[in-house]
Amino acid sequence: MSNMIDSHPLVGQIAARVRTERDRRRWTLAQLAEASGVSQAMISRIERGESSPTAVVLGKLSAAFQLSVSSLLALAEGTPDGAAGETAGLRRAADATEWRDPTTGYRRRQITGPHFPTEIVEIRLPADAQVPYPAAAFAFVRQVVWVLDGRLTFHEGDTVHELGTGDTIELGEPAPCVFANNSGAECRYAVVLTRDQRP
Repeated sequence: MSNMIDSHPLVGQIAARVRTERDRRRWTLAQLAEASGVSQAMISRIERGESSPTAVVLGKLSAAFQLSVSSLLALAEGTPDGAAGETAGLRRAADATEWRDPTTGYRRRQITGPHFPTEIVEIRLPADAQVPYPAAAFAFVRQVVWVLDGRLTFHEGDTVHELGTGDTIELGEPAPCVFANNSGAECRYAVVLTRDQRP
């Protein structure tokens, strides 16, 4: 039976992870709010498990923590490398956990495990949906976006790229980005990222 779920079962895990990351840095709510651009009230609701964060809010919090969104979610899920009785590193599609943005319906599935050096994530962006991320979310990673099905309008700063099935784009210097689906059908794409070792 598939464990594909919407965001609600992960609310508690995300709450605990955000609080843990904040505590590790000895940040107050006010300090995290200033670093992320997310209000103290919203952070407090997320940490208490009273609010399910959107993809935009997760992007801002991840940027403040200098973690990718996928790393933050993987840490929240406590994703193992392999289930009991399986080969280490083997991840069955039926066992995958899918995070769903409660606002846009954007769905995100982690493909690689938490110890793999490169992160690969599958995204399903519904028709007429868009997800913006601040430049800070790209300051510490290198990313390639690969459109698997459909069309993606990708805003990289002031530049707009129209991507179709099979197209890829390697992100340049950090800039505010928007992933937009202006078509009438779902867009499925993969994000491949690695931490940038440059100072």
